[in-house]
Amino acid sequence: MTLAAKVRTHKISRNATLSASGYNLVGAESPAIEAMTDFLRVNVVHIESAASIIEANARMISRGVRMLIVSDADDRVEGLITARDILGEKPMQVAQARGCKRSELLVADLMTPVARVDTLYLNEVMNARVIDILDALKQAGRQHILVEDVDPSNGLPRVRGLFSATHIGRLLGVPVLAFELASTFAEIEAALAH
Repeated sequence: MTLAAKVRTHKISRNATLSASGYNLVGAESPAIEAMTDFLRVNVVHIESAASIIEANARMISRGVRMLIVSDADDRVEGLITARDILGEKPMQVAQARGCKRSELLVADLMTPVARVDTLYLNEVMNARVIDILDALKQAGRQHILVEDVDPSNGLPRVRGLFSATHIGRLLGVPVLAFELASTFAEIEAALAH
């Protein structure tokens, strides 16, 4: 069955009002799944470990994200790299220690390796609230946490999605602008207290 697209433009109605924002539809007690970025619905933004940090930063900017999943050519997860990893002090420290330029560093030089990446299991997330995810992020000292499940086609583990403190803040209607993790959580907690 094919649907024929027959649309045309119109002038906006004189009495049109703004629709209610989607913000604040998710609250602290909402099911956590409502705040998860689901990779079955949204393309995962990833990069290979051999890419330069300049390329990684450009990809983050172009895709509007602050974290990339680092994967190999077969899509196996190797780690994570965040905007903080690229734009913070770490690149200069690594470059100085190696006697090279910051622009010569690769994703592999700054990423968090997979062995140190925290994850949540989807079956547990399905029974959690948004506030539970915020608590997990705060305890882990992370801005992002991955969600893992099992691919039904092959029975192997896969990264199904992620939670981002910044994204949760936006969903709660909190303008999270800080680069510092402590400030991000403080802003979210202050908004939840009101």
